[in-house]
Amino acid sequence: MTLVNRPRRLRANGAIRSLVRETVLHVDDFVYPLFVVEGENLKNEISSMPGNYHYSVDQLEQEIQEISELGIKAVLLFGLPEHKDHCASQAYHEQGIVQKAIKKIKEINPELLVITDVCMCQYTDHGHCGIVENNYVVNDASAQVIAKIALSHAKAGADIVAPSDMMDGRIAAIRDILDNNGYTEVSIMSYSAKYASAFYGPFRAAANSAPQFGDRKTYQMDPANSDEALREIDLDLQEGADMIMVKPALAYLDIIRRAKDRFNIPLAAYNVSGEYAMLKAAAEKGYIDEKATALEMLTAIKRAGAEIIITYYAKDAVRWLRGETK
Repeated sequence: MTLVNRPRRLRANGAIRSLVRETVLHVDDFVYPLFVVEGENLKNEISSMPGNYHYSVDQLEQEIQEISELGIKAVLLFGLPEHKDHCASQAYHEQGIVQKAIKKIKEINPELLVITDVCMCQYTDHGHCGIVENNYVVNDASAQVIAKIALSHAKAGADIVAPSDMMDGRIAAIRDILDNNGYTEVSIMSYSAKYASAFYGPFRAAANSAPQFGDRKTYQMDPANSDEALREIDLDLQEGADMIMVKPALAYLDIIRRAKDRFNIPLAAYNVSGEYAMLKAAAEKGYIDEKATALEMLTAIKRAGAEIIITYYAKDAVRWLRGETK
């Protein structure tokens, strides 16, 4: 008698599939991004990212309560200032939009982890992530401003600062300024492998952060490169990063896997705006089942090796995992 291998035995029904499932999504995996803006009584849907909103600080309470009730443990804050200039002065102002939002969130729920995006692009009149001289983003001066922004966030009560600028040496600059000012317990989640991706379009519309000239290819990574990502991560860890991030996620699952295999460190992946918007648009057309596709996408990101998934689907994903239809 010929022996037939039958892997299908372990797929025979839902109970067996659940029993042997290797990757399981959980509410603790998710970080939910939030966009805060100056003004009052504002909750405006972002046209490029349906289901996400610009909130004024006075409108955060209901949103934070909803996030907390769902069991989501962390948010990632992005701010849109009223005033922009060449040096991003509003990014590190003690009454800046992110600084005010941190304080408000901590008033509403002190236990909610507040992660802040540390960058300059939303705050500069040229839209680049650093100081510009002669139409070029200079590195070292930019890293010092980035560190200054991180310190202002720590002073406001941020638990984790997440520099997204991709300047060389900025992790060391941030760790140094935080430690020298007594914020030794504030963690750094570094956007270590952030690619110059075409998937950021909806976010740039939401954050009004598109560069006014050129592009970001001189500081963000070439999408064709993989080994370079490991070098970038290694440098950030040497400089003091506590967590690392790969961005985008879905198109860079190989980078997530390589990073996880190489480095025994908490790893985040950012399921970015373009990945989210594509699913939303396809679902609206009836081309896909949004729930099934979104959960498959998030499972793939976790399966690749990410313990932390930053996603605009966080709230929906938690409801779907609970069995709710919305």
